[in-house]
Amino acid sequence: MRIRSFIIAYALVLAILLFADRRPHAAPQGGYSHIVDLTAPKTSSLRSAHTEIVAPGSLIPGTWTAGEIPAERLIAPLVVMDLNLAPPAQISLDDIAAWESKHGAVPQGAVVAIRHAPSSGELSALAASSSPVPISPDAAEFLMDARYTTGFAVETRSDLTSERNLARQIALHGNYVIESAAQLTTLPPTGSLIIVAPAKGKSSSRDQLRVLAMVR
Repeated sequence: MRIRSFIIAYALVLAILLFADRRPHAAPQGGYSHIVDLTAPKTSSLRSAHTEIVAPGSLIPGTWTAGEIPAERLIAPLVVMDLNLAPPAQISLDDIAAWESKHGAVPQGAVVAIRHAPSSGELSALAASSSPVPISPDAAEFLMDARYTTGFAVETRSDLTSERNLARQIALHGNYVIESAAQLTTLPPTGSLIIVAPAKGKSSSRDQLRVLAMVR
């Protein structure tokens, strides 16, 4: 019931925002055109494909659990970066510099989604795999320190055990990781708003959740 109530609350926020954007005096360029559900379908046959959140508390005990993440960190600008699949298949500082030279600086407080290139094969297979977060530690720390990101979204399950220092920094910065995010290929690089809805009070290491993107 708690997750249902939480989702209803977010739905009300969405309704208010959409209503405001559709008023006659609202600036056309400020509106959102549609909503994309980034949650993996419940009908998926892949048990590990459920969209989940890795909260700081699952990385460092005593930090925020999923249900304790402040609400203002669950609604954020969303940017999407394409992953270069050449080894080591990570977003690097150079990749961020190239992205920002084309699209402008990553907005303060954003969630950064990392998607595989369209030629990378079936995303359903990726969602079932478990791999390190596809961003280098120095690139992630730059985003958290200089752009004050609130989280990362990836298309796979995250194996943070191989990058203990990165996991520690993610937790200490109050960031979270959204795993098995769906439909990232449908999103533009910038201009969207993400809404993350974990169940309030939940405290397991990985909690299922609903994730929506409002797209301009």
